[in-house]
Amino acid sequence: MQHAEFVRSAKSRQRYWARNFVGWTQFSCHQPNSAHRVLQQWEERGKLHWLVTQNVDALHSKAGQKRLTELHGCTHRVICLGCGAISAREELQRRFVSLNPDWGTQAGAVAPDGDVFLEDEQVLHFRVPSCDVCGGILKPEVTFFGDSVKKGTVQFVHDRLAESDAVLVVGSSLQVYSGYRFLLAASDRKMPVAIVNIGTTRADHLAELKVIGRCGDVLSVIHPL
Repeated sequence: MQHAEFVRSAKSRQRYWARNFVGWTQFSCHQPNSAHRVLQQWEERGKLHWLVTQNVDALHSKAGQKRLTELHGCTHRVICLGCGAISAREELQRRFVSLNPDWGTQAGAVAPDGDVFLEDEQVLHFRVPSCDVCGGILKPEVTFFGDSVKKGTVQFVHDRLAESDAVLVVGSSLQVYSGYRFLLAASDRKMPVAIVNIGTTRADHLAELKVIGRCGDVLSVIHPL
């Protein structure tokens, strides 16, 4: 979803939220895997200073991670574009059900962000609530395409990087600049970089160590659960 389109078009918002509504129950039930759990245990033992994730699925939070920055936000939170009020996505789901008691449709597979594919005619009568504080537009508290990460968040992560000894990349290709920038900053600081990923990443040339494999398998060998 393009940020500008979401803000500009009520029909685009209707289509987005209808698809998200259908996929939410399955998406929100996802649970942390072994990689999430190992990283949380590293935090508990003082080995992990700060975790930065580009994922928006809340799985690190579900694993108990506290020293965490969700760089692109989180789909489990909803923000009002009018007054800035933050609310729980689960509460919005209840409002969707209340507003659309007779609405139902069939959908295909659920995407990683909770989206599903629906035909335009399937969403024509889907009703979308407004902010119950100011009547403004509700949006997932995530960074859509065409939007950018808040400057304050970027600076906060740079500050945590400056406090760290090294950088470990786990399960990211780093194709998106919002995350890759911190690897460039680590390189400028002459900080050691290690990468665990199945395929190539944008920062392979910056890494002193690269392990190719599934994150859960690799981290569980390093730190058995």
